Amino acid sequence: MYKGCTRDAQGNNTLAIPEHHRSNTLVARSSHAPSAQLKRWAGTERLLVRTIMHIPDGFIDGKTAAATALLSAAGVGLALRQVRRRLPPRRVPLLGLAAAFLFAAQMVNFPVAGGTSGHLVGGVLAAALLGPSAAIVVLTTVLIVQCFLFADGGVLALGANIFNMAIIGAAGGYAIYRAMCWALPGTRGQVAAVAFAGWCSTVLASISCAGQLAWSGTFAWPVGFTAMTSVHMAIGVGEGLISALVLLAIQRVRPDLTSKVSGAEPVRPWGELARYGLLGALGVAIFVAPFACPWPDGLESVAAKLGFEQKATQPVVRAPAPGYQVPGVHWAAGATALAGAVGVGVVFALALLLARAVVPYQEKSAGSKQP
Repeated sequence: MYKGCTRDAQGNNTLAIPEHHRSNTLVARSSHAPSAQLKRWAGTERLLVRTIMHIPDGFIDGKTAAATALLSAAGVGLALRQVRRRLPPRRVPLLGLAAAFLFAAQMVNFPVAGGTSGHLVGGVLAAALLGPSAAIVVLTTVLIVQCFLFADGGVLALGANIFNMAIIGAAGGYAIYRAMCWALPGTRGQVAAVAFAGWCSTVLASISCAGQLAWSGTFAWPVGFTAMTSVHMAIGVGEGLISALVLLAIQRVRPDLTSKVSGAEPVRPWGELARYGLLGALGVAIFVAPFACPWPDGLESVAAKLGFEQKATQPVVRAPAPGYQVPGVHWAAGATALAGAVGVGVVFALALLLARAVVPYQEKSAGSKQP
């Protein structure tokens, strides 16, 4: 619970708003922290604030933040090196597209049993399409934008969030995906593999997060491990199903995207695909994200259950649009849609520029055109 928040009679976190700021202020929940949900009761408006989606500042201590930051820096550095060596330049636009899609998808929470919600992380899905190193780069870009633009996850906890979702989730899940593809060859096997690996990646990331919180003294390991894994086992079902459906749709429309990249890969209109895909991601952020499930997500529900939600502190760096709400825009759904659209554009551009800077611009051949 952030500073300035109090509890109402029902035990919910509420934000104390000065009287001169209360009139006609409509703030709806977003799918990320800090987010808010407007409830009308007895003719008054009350702002209920959710503070957690990715790990916020205050949940982990200094040694854990430093250790995860070093591990994440090493992992991302290795991923950038591998992307430079192995990613064909013609596929560079797909990194921007993947980042934009995952950003928009992570804004859409889906309901899970017990009044908890979850959202797609997409690490295994991105790794299945682009490889594990590219998936790490994509997810790192998304997490950086979420952190600094929308206060989604703490600045000091950024290394922990990258380690859990990008490195453990994407790379660890990809190892399971490859093993499943070997055991179950063919298109159906690939879809089943991404579903199972997506579920495993969610559970693995939650175990890693539980270990970091226990190492920080936030909760006792046996209790925290049980609480984190049980709720994320349910959330992982949604992760696996969504990943499988998206991969199956891509296989039907563009099967070349799911095939193994080779040096003799034919020229494809990747740039055109990325532009249309960007429009699709914008559509999700604008028309779907404002109406995502308002229930608390897995980490938030565990924090409320175990009583450590009050450890969350104000972000170290002030974000321009915290909680995916644009200052000055009083229409809640419109503010979330605008924030989502801006975020999609920023993530797409950042991932594309990073990939262009890392991957050598070559592969020109007679009669071929770059996208």
